[in-house]
Amino acid sequence: MFDKLEDLLRKFEEIMNELSEPSVAENQERFRALMKEQSNLSPIVEAYREYKKCNQDIEDSLAMLESESDEEMREMLKEELSDAKKRVEELEHELKILLLPKDPNDDKNVIVEIRAGAGGDEAALFAAEIYRMYVHYAEGRRWKVETAEVEEIGIGGMKSVTFMVTGQGAYSVLKYESGVHRVQRVPETESGGRIHTSTITVAVMPEAEEVDVEIDEKDIRIDVMRASGNGGQCVNTTDSAVRLTHYPTGIVVYSQTEKSQLQNKAKAFALLRAKLYDIEQQKAHDAEAELRKSQIGTGDRSEKIRTYNFPQGRVTDHRINLTLYKLDKVLNGDIQEILDACIAADQAAKLVKLGQES
Repeated sequence: MFDKLEDLLRKFEEIMNELSEPSVAENQERFRALMKEQSNLSPIVEAYREYKKCNQDIEDSLAMLESESDEEMREMLKEELSDAKKRVEELEHELKILLLPKDPNDDKNVIVEIRAGAGGDEAALFAAEIYRMYVHYAEGRRWKVETAEVEEIGIGGMKSVTFMVTGQGAYSVLKYESGVHRVQRVPETESGGRIHTSTITVAVMPEAEEVDVEIDEKDIRIDVMRASGNGGQCVNTTDSAVRLTHYPTGIVVYSQTEKSQLQNKAKAFALLRAKLYDIEQQKAHDAEAELRKSQIGTGDRSEKIRTYNFPQGRVTDHRINLTLYKLDKVLNGDIQEILDACIAADQAAKLVKLGQES
């Protein structure tokens, strides 16, 4: 581990030296690549430098303790020694996490697809609430949200909604939201006051670049049509909505939220690329059965990951046995505590797996 850290430190110093050369600024592509590498290495290098400093502080304090006779000074040195030892332990754990293999998709933007499952209108209403939850969360992170396609029902619910989230590290956080979300509550239409259970599925896919997925135009049918909806100013009166059908997979994507046909076409292609990339990712994921043991949950779309219980005001994440009694806050976008717990559990599982391999 420490040999690797020393190598990374040397690499970081080489990058910083190269960035200081005037000629690098003229080569924009090289400059951007170096800046990205420098940004990725910075957290590791900072933690390692602090780790080395703390170890030096321990050595200095031990040396001073040997020669110091003043009792008050000795007590102060012992306290500094204890603090440094504690910080070294914390930094060791932090460095192990920072050195874990990074998911290559973590820095990507995401495309999220929410679909109402069992429960009819109640599931569609819940889908709309979960959509708003993610929008509020993204806005709190100052991420950009663009809705690509939505199928609404008249009472404010959504049978399905697809939207894009653009922001630094969006996939690294939101990837833990894929799976079945379950709601337990008494529907407003229920006269007997019985609790109903409804479900929705959430799919979080990394945005795919053209280099990630090659699409043959001969494999696609492009249909242009008028946007559909419940009326009002949002619905276009021109043929600007675009539907793509991908023959080899049968995938159909639809974009209607932009005013121009070109914008909707670009958004539809982005959705199709993400879906095709996701299929490839799932194939690789299924092929590496061992990988599942180091992940939170199985990564299967059919896996029930979370329950939102309205009578108890409770949210339970079943993968990590976390229960919070702040349902209203969660539905208003306050999901960071859940996501942080998922990330921590995922890292802990990967550290255990790494320890078994080494």
